[in-house]
Amino acid sequence: QVQLVESGGGLVQAGGSLRLSCAASGRTLSNVGMGWFRQAIGKEREFVASVTYNGGMAYYADSVKDRFTISRDNAKNTLYLQMNSLKPQDTAVYYCAVYRYMYAYQLESRRSEADFHSWGQGTQVIVSS
Repeated sequence: QVQLVESGGGLVQAGGSLRLSCAASGRTLSNVGMGWFRQAIGKEREFVASVTYNGGMAYYADSVKDRFTISRDNAKNTLYLQMNSLKPQDTAVYYCAVYRYMYAYQLESRRSEADFHSWGQGTQVIVSS
């Protein structure tokens, strides 16, 4: 059983940056993809980004492309999300999760919550205008 713990959220002004971390324990995750999702108040949880098991390929929602960067350090069993040029509409609770399928099987096209598991508790990001 894997446990995920997100950190790094906070309050930042529009245009600023934050780096989120997701520390995994319980099992190594070096052979599966991982992803970040977010949920704003009153909205459904939505896909933000995903990365292959070795960090070789990354996929992004259109709303964050060119501003956010997902990465991982398998030696530390940790996933990251670097968020730059933040906008008020990025305000949400951010969650990390483990991709349900081995390696990078259809990772580019599978972006629903059902394709991921072992969700962390989330970290709040608030972007003020």
